[in-house]
Amino acid sequence: MLLTISTEHKPATDLGFLLHKHPDRFQSFDLSFGQAHVFYPEAGDDCCTACLMLDVDPVGMVRGKGRNQSFLLSHYVNDRPYVASSFLSVAISQVFGTAMGGRCKDRPELVTTPIPLTARLDVLPVRGGEGFLHRMFEPLGYTVEAVQHSLDEQFPEWGESPYYSATISGTKTLSELLTHLYVLVPVFDNEKHYFVGEDELEKLLSKGGGWLASHPEKEQITRRYLKHRSSLYRQALARLVEEELEPTEDQAVSEQSEETLEKPLSLNDQRHGVVMAAIRSSGARQVLDVGCGEGKLLRELLQDRQFEQIVGMDVSIRSLEIAQKRLKLDRLPERQAERLKLIHGSLIYRDKRLEGFDAAAVVEVIEHLDPPRLSALERVLFEFARPQTIVLTTPNREYNVMWDTLPAGQFRHADHRFEWSRQEFQDWANRVGEQHGYSVRFLPVGPEDEKVGSPTQMGVFERG
Repeated sequence: MLLTISTEHKPATDLGFLLHKHPDRFQSFDLSFGQAHVFYPEAGDDCCTACLMLDVDPVGMVRGKGRNQSFLLSHYVNDRPYVASSFLSVAISQVFGTAMGGRCKDRPELVTTPIPLTARLDVLPVRGGEGFLHRMFEPLGYTVEAVQHSLDEQFPEWGESPYYSATISGTKTLSELLTHLYVLVPVFDNEKHYFVGEDELEKLLSKGGGWLASHPEKEQITRRYLKHRSSLYRQALARLVEEELEPTEDQAVSEQSEETLEKPLSLNDQRHGVVMAAIRSSGARQVLDVGCGEGKLLRELLQDRQFEQIVGMDVSIRSLEIAQKRLKLDRLPERQAERLKLIHGSLIYRDKRLEGFDAAAVVEVIEHLDPPRLSALERVLFEFARPQTIVLTTPNREYNVMWDTLPAGQFRHADHRFEWSRQEFQDWANRVGEQHGYSVRFLPVGPEDEKVGSPTQMGVFERG
């Protein structure tokens, strides 16, 4: 089996520092089930590729110390020596353990720097089909390409092949990429070559920290990683839910800071007012609030009888629980309650529940996404969900100079991944609109300054 990792970050040979493996050397490592080899077929300033080749010894593995000698033929005859599986995860942790842990003594600044990375797996057994492959990696901000390999054209009765050459690309730290591969490769295979116990649960929670709790397929990942051991995956899911519900101290402080910053302008109220006006004027009756948070806009939508079906979606279970309490869903009259539904999900993951709406509100959401994930959002919202009207707001970076309490160069919220100028927002919106058949008009939200514009900018997309 072969894993290649490539980058066009300049100088691309920085990949050697991050992996702690010199590009000019061919290195081999003994593992309990075979050997791993690391080499670089390409190493230049413009592009660098590192290969991890795993040579599994199936006979030696079965005859290992402590093994029962009365094994089945399937222990010898299987696909383990040829496909990416839990063996590859073990090799990643042992051969690239320092890189996966985010350590680099010689170039420490590289560790936390996201760089363009492409990983190719030959060959990956995907028990669940190509769609499952996309559902695993795309929510993490990767683009995915897959080529299916046939079993044998002469024997169609053998059915569809589960084997793919899979390529994922994204702007990530190398530590993130290796961690995602470490966790997900055995999930595709739905099998592990060793006993799964409490220590594997702790590994999953440790390696999945910061991303697994919000992954839309966390249940599948957890079940498969822990080999469907019900006692373990239930415990893991419970702890993941606790992690998602628990706000960090920094998050709480940053949310309060943003509210404090904008409160003198009543900016949140103005945003909702302008968004409501745009949705009303569209004539929409079925409305989707993406990133609904704690339900402030949902409450205003519910009060307007024009809207017959209202769905609020958020990636945070905690926010949905607060919204449910704020909206008093358990106390609403039956006909009112039937109009409103809360769902858990992510806007970077295709979801059929988002289809069929007249309008969608995306209020102060996109700036919380890493820029590489915007392409996934674009497809989910504009290509697959395709509401007639999309009302989208985001901060105007140029206006930040108007707040004396906001240090220069700092974002309004600690979780913002970017804040766009008016031109940057308009360039993005026009491109997306043209690509997916939407016209777009732009409106200011809040007091408008002659030089720097308004604090919030809004685009109203209408499908032609």
